[in-house]
Amino acid sequence: MTLVNKYVIYNKRARSWAILWTLLVFFLCFIPGNELPDVQIPLIDKWTHVVLFAVFAFLWLSAARTKNFRHVLAILVAASYMGWLVEFVQGHYIPNRGQEVLDTLADILGAILGSSIFLLLYRRRQ
Repeated sequence: MTLVNKYVIYNKRARSWAILWTLLVFFLCFIPGNELPDVQIPLIDKWTHVVLFAVFAFLWLSAARTKNFRHVLAILVAASYMGWLVEFVQGHYIPNRGQEVLDTLADILGAILGSSIFLLLYRRRQ
């Protein structure tokens, strides 16, 4: 399956991947803090957020019917809101987790990165 090809159109497979990835993001972000592995890599949490939201934006753009500026902007706004929402829920409802502004910024950066990669590949194919 090629997500970015010459005839990118809305397809159910791309949308299914985007939905599954969104559910995975929620699942991973809502794991209680005491169940997370203790990894000694600097900023691994931030890089994880960047990757999760880059793939999120890429997959949702792949599943979109149109590829215009308004749709890309809508995906960026949705990813930003989702990143904030995840952090809010972590800070208020998930044991041993906290709300971090830098995680929200990493989510936004990831969405911008994923959208940029998608647009580069999409325009290159056209």
